[in-house]
Amino acid sequence: MQPLKTVNAEELSAHPFPPPVYYVKDLIPCGLSVLGGASKAGKSWLVLWIAMRVSGGLPVWDRPTTQCEVLYLCLEDSYSRIQRRMYQLGEEPAPELRFAIMSEKLHEGLEDQITEHLQNHPNTGLIIIDTFQRVRNPHAAETGSMYACDYDDMVSLKQLADHNRIGILLVHHLRKTRDKEDPFNELNGSNGVMGGLDTCLLLKRKCRGADTATLMVTGRDMEDQTLELTFRDGIWDLAEPEEEREQPDRYPAFLYALASFMQTRPSWEGTATELLRALDESEIKANGVVRCFARYYYEFLEPRGITYHTRRTGESRRIYLTRSDANDANDDKNAAGKTSSLSSQSSLSESNNKEEAS
Repeated sequence: MQPLKTVNAEELSAHPFPPPVYYVKDLIPCGLSVLGGASKAGKSWLVLWIAMRVSGGLPVWDRPTTQCEVLYLCLEDSYSRIQRRMYQLGEEPAPELRFAIMSEKLHEGLEDQITEHLQNHPNTGLIIIDTFQRVRNPHAAETGSMYACDYDDMVSLKQLADHNRIGILLVHHLRKTRDKEDPFNELNGSNGVMGGLDTCLLLKRKCRGADTATLMVTGRDMEDQTLELTFRDGIWDLAEPEEEREQPDRYPAFLYALASFMQTRPSWEGTATELLRALDESEIKANGVVRCFARYYYEFLEPRGITYHTRRTGESRRIYLTRSDANDANDDKNAAGKTSSLSSQSSLSESNNKEEAS
């Protein structure tokens, strides 16, 4: 039996993790997602357009995309239909978008097919499976509960996505029975489907044949959203452009004071209390400094060329700050300390990735 690998709350709160990767900002993240909709709701039109935009590095509506190779398993279509739809969408076809109209089923070879494709095309970042039902074993539920079978399918795909650090987007159907309290309960299958997801999107037309629809989005790492869409010439577009929300400054004033402080020196080392004293800051407490660094490292510090790491020495926690353009000026002691700390952080990140994949 392997012993449990744990990390204490103090170390975890001090460790900066990179923000989630999105193939479409705040819409389709790395991990496992589902786009649900009724039959003939326009789901395939939407994911084909998204696939073409992501593979071409073009925005989806006003949201930036992470350009990558895309694999689209369009298992209910033919190549001629895909070609006609691409012509109608009018997008420039990118060689980074690949199609397949046949595949194996889950637990019967699909995972191996995807793994082999990723080995042959390592720049693949997004895989679309249209539809989810086409890759499932229709007799699986006969040997166990529907919930267990649904959840097992989702876990298999999520592990595949997490292990390879890619996004998998499943196109799925809705039940005919509506749920007025929670539309996400309308996904076909048991609660095991929804329970294994990172993100769920629902495309719901106002009525059959209508050219307007609502796209509802919920996820583990994003706020719930509701977008109003209009269908024209095969493209789902926003009915109205998303309004620019005027938000208060999202970063603490302490961070701006730190950025100014570091402009005049190549590096700094000390405790949180010593740093606050050097900055003449009183709006943040010493026990909140490290948490602030960890939370905003990739958003605020790294873009401004400030490298941060920390480690506990005896009864105190030391903070090490370095300007990235002043690395050559660092003495051997700081460089050694940084190497040791980053090695520890790398171990924690690796452990976190393994836990997520499991």
